[in-house]
Amino acid sequence: MRYIDMETWPRRGHFEFFSTFDHPHLGLCANVDLTAFRPLVKQQDRSINVAIVYLLSRAANSIPEFRFRIRGEDVVEHETVHPSTTIPTGEDLFSFCTFEYMEDFDTFAAKAAETIAAVQADPTLEDEPGRDDYLFMTTIPWVSFTNILHPLHLQPADSVPRIAWGKFFQEGERIKMPLDVQAHHALVDGVHLGRFYERVQEYLDRPETLLGES
Repeated sequence: MRYIDMETWPRRGHFEFFSTFDHPHLGLCANVDLTAFRPLVKQQDRSINVAIVYLLSRAANSIPEFRFRIRGEDVVEHETVHPSTTIPTGEDLFSFCTFEYMEDFDTFAAKAAETIAAVQADPTLEDEPGRDDYLFMTTIPWVSFTNILHPLHLQPADSVPRIAWGKFFQEGERIKMPLDVQAHHALVDGVHLGRFYERVQEYLDRPETLLGES
């Protein structure tokens, strides 16, 4: 982790401007194409949810702005950020579940399976105090939504990006999925969201580069 030098940071003016807003968050929802990705995941008998969490985490970690966090009047950049997602625990309830992001998918998936089993046995709605190196994620698999609003704290500033995806749907011969991203506008602009979606689609179009050959 490193502290951003506010005196030389090109984004300082934008940071100061958007930090004054009552609700300084930027959101975008768009469909992504899973036509190449989903069959390979099924063929390899992998968890589609874990594979999506991994792919989105890898895309986010590749973009510095998704690793920036606000701490008071300072901004820090984490070397790596980790997905904290929701998992079902029965009775229409869920638990938070934090995975350690690892670049190798097989290692990530194996560790994720262990973490899910532990959290399902002992559910929690608490994150580790003092940590902000998260990517908050959730899935709404019942609805192909076009927008979603995430709860968050405004004071102190909550600068952890929120990422959500919905029900897959058919569009002609293509399989698509709604993907929503919400981020603090003092750190993230539309161009950075655009890069995130581009990176996600690149990975979806070439899943073998992430998951390995079938």
